[in-house]
Amino acid sequence: MSLPHAILTALLEKPSSGLELTRRFDKSIGFFWPATHQQIYRELGRLEAAGQIRALQPSGPVRGQKKEYEVLPEGRAELARWTAEGAAPRAVREPLLLRLRAAAVVGTDGLAAEVRRHLALHRAQLDDYREIERHDFPAETTAGENRLQHAVLRAGIGLEAFWVQWLAETLETLEALETPGPLPPDQPDQPDQPDHGA
Repeated sequence: MSLPHAILTALLEKPSSGLELTRRFDKSIGFFWPATHQQIYRELGRLEAAGQIRALQPSGPVRGQKKEYEVLPEGRAELARWTAEGAAPRAVREPLLLRLRAAAVVGTDGLAAEVRRHLALHRAQLDDYREIERHDFPAETTAGENRLQHAVLRAGIGLEAFWVQWLAETLETLEALETPGPLPPDQPDQPDQPDHGA
């Protein structure tokens, strides 16, 4: 349900071709609502058939020129309706959490490497988000609607910071579970006890 609204949002920000939308998704909206090239083109066709967007007339020769789309009043009205609509928070479905739960009953072999991989990915994503914030949202320009875009980015930064901290702590727990504890000290030889049964 949300992909068409994400596309309407992107097109209201700037009329674009399908290819341009895909590139823009990869750098912004796709961080929290990913979509493939094929999904975007399919939704563009549906939105156009529904009368919510239209292809702009090309300014030059048609051959080889990418078709650009803009939002029509019906599309803007639909996006405004959807924006104001209530929705319950979505449940988190993270396979790694289920793997950890399963490891509690079948053992943790190999799981530390997977947690380490996730940690590296989340650290890289956090670095990317912070670089976007530094580049696109310097303190002196975060005004007006920019503040809402910045709020979305800050949500991403907060989530990635949580995952980095949680994964680091979980990795420590796994490594402690996989490290054998100290062996008990050797017991001193017991002196021979007198045999009272003879």
